[in-house]
Amino acid sequence: MKISALFLAALTALTGCKTNVEIRSQKLDTSIIEKYIDGLLENSTAEIPAWNMEVARSGRKSGWDYIDGCMIMALLEIYQVHGGKKYLDFADYYEDFRIHDDGTIDGYKIDAWNLDNVNGGKNLITLYNLTKKEKYRKGVETIYAQIKDQPRTKEGNFWHKKIYPNQIWLDGTYMALPFYMEYEALFNKSKNIDDIYKQFFNIYEILRDKETGLYFHGYDSSRESFWADKTTGLSKNFWLRSIGWYSMALLDTLNKAPDRGSDNWKKLQKIFVELCDSMLNFQDESGMWWQVPNMGGKEKNYLETSGSSIFAYALLKGVRTGILENKKFQEAGVKAFEGISNKYLSDDNGRLSLGGICLVAGLGPENNPRRDGSYEYYMSEPVVKDDAKGVGPFILAYNEYKLLKQ
Repeated sequence: MKISALFLAALTALTGCKTNVEIRSQKLDTSIIEKYIDGLLENSTAEIPAWNMEVARSGRKSGWDYIDGCMIMALLEIYQVHGGKKYLDFADYYEDFRIHDDGTIDGYKIDAWNLDNVNGGKNLITLYNLTKKEKYRKGVETIYAQIKDQPRTKEGNFWHKKIYPNQIWLDGTYMALPFYMEYEALFNKSKNIDDIYKQFFNIYEILRDKETGLYFHGYDSSRESFWADKTTGLSKNFWLRSIGWYSMALLDTLNKAPDRGSDNWKKLQKIFVELCDSMLNFQDESGMWWQVPNMGGKEKNYLETSGSSIFAYALLKGVRTGILENKKFQEAGVKAFEGISNKYLSDDNGRLSLGGICLVAGLGPENNPRRDGSYEYYMSEPVVKDDAKGVGPFILAYNEYKLLKQ
């Protein structure tokens, strides 16, 4: 049973927000979403989290991956923004379980050169700042060792993974560059921040489509991959979640940069604003965005939760932190969050569930020709409920939506 009317009524009571971003002073009612979050935590352990559908489908126990990192980050942000020690306690329990006293991490392998595995380092920085556990500080150094030696394309950008040589994926910018910037600012006297900016500027020049303002999912510097255009090295299409990860990479890096207001910072801000402007051109009347965002309404295309949640978060937080200055972005973020809640948050026999989440999408490797970047490929991947790639960004967007009442 869809609970759109109930949910949106609760959200109006929660934040006093209408779709035109009119703010009214009313008492908070956090029961709907927080019941959903609490249910996920109650049904999760450090080895078997309720939100990792890839692990659940494989029958494995959870190790060290970006999927869990997304959810733990959302819990930590709830704690930091709105309080609730139970969220900090769960995040601490979850990460403490797999981080050893010497900083080694269960399931982490540096020689995979996998940017996805850098994502969780952000949470270790946060937990170190909150708990002062030295194991977290050592874990941060474990992750940073990968940053120092990560293989690079000829343009100077990190490879996405060892199994994807010479390739830049938008996803990897979010996984690695905000962590890199935060580390430099906190622990390395900002020695390498020009390298971070240069990687973003390369992506702007290489992967951005000038006609739409959108970004292609991937780029092969060698032009050797079967999915890459032999002239440009680019993949065939735009994928919503990858563009979303890139938007969060820009936003989080801007907010963590120690040189706010510098020429490089302003140039990166302009790139973020341009991307948000471009995405508004493709926002569906529901408030959401499509799996392949420039082909809304095409057969098999669908309104997708994770990417829409990411943009709801990026737009709302971008305004709150002063990086986006036009209120139209806030209005679009509110519309997106309400649209997701209206379409995909449902009550399954008394259990709240969030649907419409693309499980996974990628390009290659060579032994997986199905992942060719075609429109048909992006339509072929499973659509699931309650996976952290959607739930984590949804909670982050909820935090921002809730803050509007203040």
